[in-house]
Amino acid sequence: MTSIRSIKGTQDILPDQSYRWQALEAAIHSSMEHYNYKEIRTPAFERTELFSRGVGEETDIVSKEMYSWTDQSGENLTLKPELTASVARSFIQHNLGGQSPINKLYYIDALFRRERPQKGRYRQFHQFGIEAFGSEHPEIDAEVIALAMSVFNNIGLGGLTLKLNSIGSSQCRSDYRNTLCDFLKPHFNNLSETSQKRFENNPLRILDTKAPHEIEILKNVPNISDCWTAEDKIHFEEVCSLLDTMEISYELTPHLVRGLDYYTRTTFEITSTSLGAQDALCGGGRYDRLVETLGGKPTAGIGFAAGMERILLALGENNISKITPQVYIIGLGDAARTTVIKLTEDLRKNNIRTDFDVLRRSVKAQMRDANKGGAQIAIIIGDHELEQEKAGVKNLYSGEQDQIAINKLVNHINSLHL
Repeated sequence: MTSIRSIKGTQDILPDQSYRWQALEAAIHSSMEHYNYKEIRTPAFERTELFSRGVGEETDIVSKEMYSWTDQSGENLTLKPELTASVARSFIQHNLGGQSPINKLYYIDALFRRERPQKGRYRQFHQFGIEAFGSEHPEIDAEVIALAMSVFNNIGLGGLTLKLNSIGSSQCRSDYRNTLCDFLKPHFNNLSETSQKRFENNPLRILDTKAPHEIEILKNVPNISDCWTAEDKIHFEEVCSLLDTMEISYELTPHLVRGLDYYTRTTFEITSTSLGAQDALCGGGRYDRLVETLGGKPTAGIGFAAGMERILLALGENNISKITPQVYIIGLGDAARTTVIKLTEDLRKNNIRTDFDVLRRSVKAQMRDANKGGAQIAIIIGDHELEQEKAGVKNLYSGEQDQIAINKLVNHINSLHL
């Protein structure tokens, strides 16, 4: 019988890799705690309407990539392809804005998109990110960017570049849309079919093109800053000034935009040289119209999302230490079994990472397992040790070995400060 295999574009995260995910998640939780962001968890699937309204019918995500179905009651449902819309829905539904004037939320979650699988990109993938609702002022923009940079710096990611821009107010976007269309009209026939469609529905998304001939066309495109209002200019200058104050370097990137209509003002991206050509780690921006678009009260918001798989790819194998047992207890003979199990549990209760053999193998095989697992200390207990009421304690790094009374083993291991 043929065995069942995982679905294309998904992956099993096996024990030899899951420790890397745990370490990354722990670093994210720690950074969020320092910035006073609270975790939010939303369901794996939502009503399809949430994403068609929140993300946009004309986006590739909604039109091509979503996993959607109609359930037995006739309701149209979709596995989450992104998290901002879900968090905004929860913010509205539970009246979080009425409970507090500022809501600073974060998440770590799995998402689903049916796009072409490639290195670092899967059909089930994972993101962490934040959404901050309630403030229209530059201070929160600067804090959100600082938090993103803090996470990446704390986990030891190098070669980072913060790219920064402002896409202005709704009026600015409307004016720039007209300016961009006027610029592109003479080149319309040279645009790809995708860009020609975007020209009609959402021309700002043409600026995201990866086609070399279109990038060449766009070299002389007017900047969106030409259409900023006075308030847009003041807001962006203050964001930059605050980042300067925090000594966070950035690169002004005039063509960095967000194509969806609810985005406003600050937009940013963080890239890493560790990822090669597809170098984006994180993208974010301000979306002051999203909550209103989804039926809530007008509420300012800003956030970012970052792909976990891409972060781990950028980190490589050597940046996260594997969690290994500190102590391995080697037992030999039936009489030692009870003592080994009790000692194992006593050490674990004292926060000592401890393992022991459950296959009843030879001392040699158990010692090999202890070394392979990376244990620092091996405790050896057999019939002879039980008679002497002592155990052999061997430092697997230095090779030194002592005899320690069995009833003093926990205190002795604690005194080693492993």
